[in-house]
Amino acid sequence: MLICPDCTFENPHTNKFCQNCGTSLTEKVCPACGTYVPLNAESCHQCGEFCGTVWWAIVTKDATNSTTETITSGEEAVKQEENNTFIQIPALVEPLASATANTETTNIEDNDVNLPESNPILTVATPSPETSLETPTSLYLDTHHRYKLLDALPSEVEMANVREFCVRVVDYNPYQITPVTAVLAASQPSQTKSGAKQQTDISSIPDFAKPYVALHSQHHQGIPAIHDAWQEGNLQVILLENRSNYEYLLELWREDKTTSLQIVLYFYQMTQLWQILAPLNCQQSLLELGNLRLDEDQVLVLQRLYQNAELLASVEEDLNSTKSFSADSLQAHLSIKSLSNVWHSLFKESQRTQFGALMQLLEDLEADSVETIEQLQIRLRAIASELQPTPNNDIEDDENNDVTVTLASAPKTVAPTVLQFEEPEENETKSDDMPTIVLPMQLNTLDNVGLTDVGRQRDHNEDYFGIDIKINKIELPKTRAIAARGLYILCDGMGGHAGGEVASELAVRTLQKYFQTYWNANQLPSENIIRQGIHQANNAIYDLNQKDSRSGVGRMGTTLVMMLVQDTHVAVAHVGDSRLYRVTRKGIEQVTIDHEVGQREILRGVEPSIAYARPDAYQLTQALGPRDENLIDPDIQFFQVSEDTLFILASDGLSDNNLLETHWESHLQPLLSSNANLDQGVGDLIDLANKYNGHDNITAVLVRAKVRPNLDQGSKE
Repeated sequence: MLICPDCTFENPHTNKFCQNCGTSLTEKVCPACGTYVPLNAESCHQCGEFCGTVWWAIVTKDATNSTTETITSGEEAVKQEENNTFIQIPALVEPLASATANTETTNIEDNDVNLPESNPILTVATPSPETSLETPTSLYLDTHHRYKLLDALPSEVEMANVREFCVRVVDYNPYQITPVTAVLAASQPSQTKSGAKQQTDISSIPDFAKPYVALHSQHHQGIPAIHDAWQEGNLQVILLENRSNYEYLLELWREDKTTSLQIVLYFYQMTQLWQILAPLNCQQSLLELGNLRLDEDQVLVLQRLYQNAELLASVEEDLNSTKSFSADSLQAHLSIKSLSNVWHSLFKESQRTQFGALMQLLEDLEADSVETIEQLQIRLRAIASELQPTPNNDIEDDENNDVTVTLASAPKTVAPTVLQFEEPEENETKSDDMPTIVLPMQLNTLDNVGLTDVGRQRDHNEDYFGIDIKINKIELPKTRAIAARGLYILCDGMGGHAGGEVASELAVRTLQKYFQTYWNANQLPSENIIRQGIHQANNAIYDLNQKDSRSGVGRMGTTLVMMLVQDTHVAVAHVGDSRLYRVTRKGIEQVTIDHEVGQREILRGVEPSIAYARPDAYQLTQALGPRDENLIDPDIQFFQVSEDTLFILASDGLSDNNLLETHWESHLQPLLSSNANLDQGVGDLIDLANKYNGHDNITAVLVRAKVRPNLDQGSKE
């Protein structure tokens, strides 16, 4: 099956276009310049940039299925296939040799392009006898010629000394569903558009890949996504999200600007990952310094998973060589004491001096005074609390720019430096040992884009939006941040030609002008000031209705959803059924509640099924313009941004039929990444709405706020 990149519809593999939305299944878009290129192209013919879909492959020997095999010599391989490219490698990777020995010459050119730097791996050139070292070879990792190697394979000598190797591969058919992705899709049936049930034999997935599949449902960004996996003979192959070019955590340790509080927070996140990995016996993943990476947002992530069996095997081999092996010795390597060894290594390799409280904790770990991961987390909470520059638990104070958070003991899908509000678990109690920590947050980036479309059935557009932002960059020797103010307004007009579009535009322009006068301080306007601005916009439309003697359905009006951003502080106001959503890595949330009859009845205690059975259930109870200001009561709320967030202001042409709730993972969550193109993202949203909700005008305003703790008040010890 081919998965459409736009609507995720499952198509037969022979399709050239998606039968649901018409998107090409043989071409893709160059991420650098937007040019359409063949699906199997490695570089763009327009700009020359690399545009292949790269995965990181781990090839390992299955010890449980090990057999003695004959090594294919170079001479024998030449006799078997004199004119074709081959790999001369030992029995460990012999299935790969057979996979490429009969490869016919491909018609796809090997382009000389700049690839991202990869991890140091065993890279010894393995060309055919008729190919010089300077000539690129076309070798594949699979028998179907889907995954082309970007890195050279280890030599025969080196392969004899390793149990596995890692290479990067480019996917020549990225839209083709794999057995693993089919299993993952089956766990989320709502995402399957064709309605057909994919029959997948999970037993075909190697054991090596199953921890990734098990962790997929937790949506933890620290765990690399799995793409494909298979077993051939005594080899297991797994393809993961390529994190080989991510920054090492060790490099952050070496930077002068890295503070003690930041170090403690990364340690705490490691304990959260430990809790996630322990049920699957993969704690070893945290014990390899080279495996600890930072993504584009400086979030702690793992490059891959290591199963404890791999550690046990190596330790057993070492201990047997000294004749001092015991089960207790092996178990010691898997206790939380192992974390202290990694932390010691981070300090040693970075030449950073350990500070007092953390040094004592590490000594206690070595002495087995800290026995459980929960006890370790309590100690880290206490250390973080001591490092707070200005403790303050009052988050209701408008003048306070700090965010109060509780370091939760349960692992959550959040960035290590952006921890959410949370109550203790049932088996926890609030005590002095579990302090509430105040993290001073600061805005790192604020990006936005807006787009409106008439839809497929309307002949004119009554939606209107406005964006007004002011951003000041702050550059200091040890910090970089921004001070930002943003006003985002979306209106969905009503009243027909020369009515709805007039009302929506008038409301936006009136509010923009109003806040130019009444929002000039370094803080959000008060609720009363916001309310007065909305009443002013209402009166502007109402007076025009009165002047033109409009009556009944002829009176023009508009809905309103408005967001005001002052650094990490946000105010939201709305009238009608235009909505504000916010998306984080944990999920999507509808912030506003529609002003319509059905919702009004629910608030009165009526069952939702009964409330929306009314013929007038979707009739608006409030709108700007038709009535005077005494009958307008906007909902206004304030909150703070405590983690990376994507806000979506949406007219009902976009939000109808739970469209965003259904497609948030495919169309919204990826936009949290700093590398994601918001212009392309909002265009994809409009296209999506036209497929399913084209009955109305469609408008979306996207606001991406990325934050980080203000840790620069600390110092390097």
